[in-house]
Amino acid sequence: MIELWFAAGLLLLVAMAFLLIPVLRGRKAQAEEDRTALNVALYQERLVELQAQHASGALTAEQLQAGQAEAGRELLDDTEGAAGERVASLGRALPLLAAVLVPLLGLGLYLHWGASDKLALVEQFAQAPKSVAEMTARLEQTVKLQPDSAEAWYFLGRTYMAQSRPADAAKAFETAVGLTRQPELLGQWAQALYFVGNKQWSAQLQSLTDEALQGDPEEITSLGLLGIAAFEEQRFKEAVGYWRRLLAVLPAADPSRAALQSGIDRALEQLAGKGETLPDEPAAAASVQLKVRVELAAKLQDQVQPGDSVFIFAKASAGPPMPLAVKRLSVADLPVEVTLADSDAMLPQLKLSGFPQVQLQARISRAGNASAGEWVAPARTVATSSSELQQLTIDSPEH
Repeated sequence: MIELWFAAGLLLLVAMAFLLIPVLRGRKAQAEEDRTALNVALYQERLVELQAQHASGALTAEQLQAGQAEAGRELLDDTEGAAGERVASLGRALPLLAAVLVPLLGLGLYLHWGASDKLALVEQFAQAPKSVAEMTARLEQTVKLQPDSAEAWYFLGRTYMAQSRPADAAKAFETAVGLTRQPELLGQWAQALYFVGNKQWSAQLQSLTDEALQGDPEEITSLGLLGIAAFEEQRFKEAVGYWRRLLAVLPAADPSRAALQSGIDRALEQLAGKGETLPDEPAAAASVQLKVRVELAAKLQDQVQPGDSVFIFAKASAGPPMPLAVKRLSVADLPVEVTLADSDAMLPQLKLSGFPQVQLQARISRAGNASAGEWVAPARTVATSSSELQQLTIDSPEH
């Protein structure tokens, strides 16, 4: 904020300089004009003094109005004279009034409608919060300044949930959903309402989770919540189904997997104790193994170096732009045969087995950059079910 006010001060000085030029240039004008300008300044000081006395309680509203009227009459009496002199006097006084009042008015409007409070908030977020309470206060201030930010309301709702304040969280998520009906927001709102309603399922919760899963069948909050609700109502088979779906999309290193598996085991024990048929284990995804041979065109042998990086990867033909599987080698390894499989996935939820068709590519990058290099092999589209050896030849410059 210091930089802000320093810059504002410089701008204020420049503005006052331009506004005071007419006054300074008329410094050697008639004494009557100087006296008028002085009276105007004294009049302004008198008004400020009256306002201060009123604010402190020394003057009533009626006394304030009377004082202001008296000061105005004194100013008019002091500035009476020939018509021409009055016009000249006012011509000199107006820049002085503007020099004093315009910056003050601008500052008032800036503080009322400007962005100084937002800049202060940016500076606050530049420093890590020392407590959850401090973070909550910052987020509450953020949504006041940016009420149309769904992200701000989302993070505020998550913070409230972390503090066991589901009622406040529900209001925050409801506001976020009013701005954008994203599946994750719908799931979070439903979860908060579930705890607000003392873990009683309702038509509203069913509607919210249905909409969330329609938009994203793997929306984790809705899957987890539906499993909890089913377990609480002793609908154990449904609970197992929801939780298994959730388990299938959670990353392998997610710490909640153990608790989720424990819940599934408990639900299965309840079903076995009642003599009910146990739900079948979900079918394992078919294993994908794409065999690829990569070689370097003879014409490029003298244009690459043995230590240049070689990236061999597969991207979904219709899906996310990031690679599903990647292997990194060097030019010295070429020609080479490799196998791309789910174990080469960059993200646990994005695997080759999740897509029917992919594009195979190879790239040489001297800088070791997987997304940009000097030479590439033309992309080759293949089905993930293919067991044939795919050939890639690096022979084209990358544009």
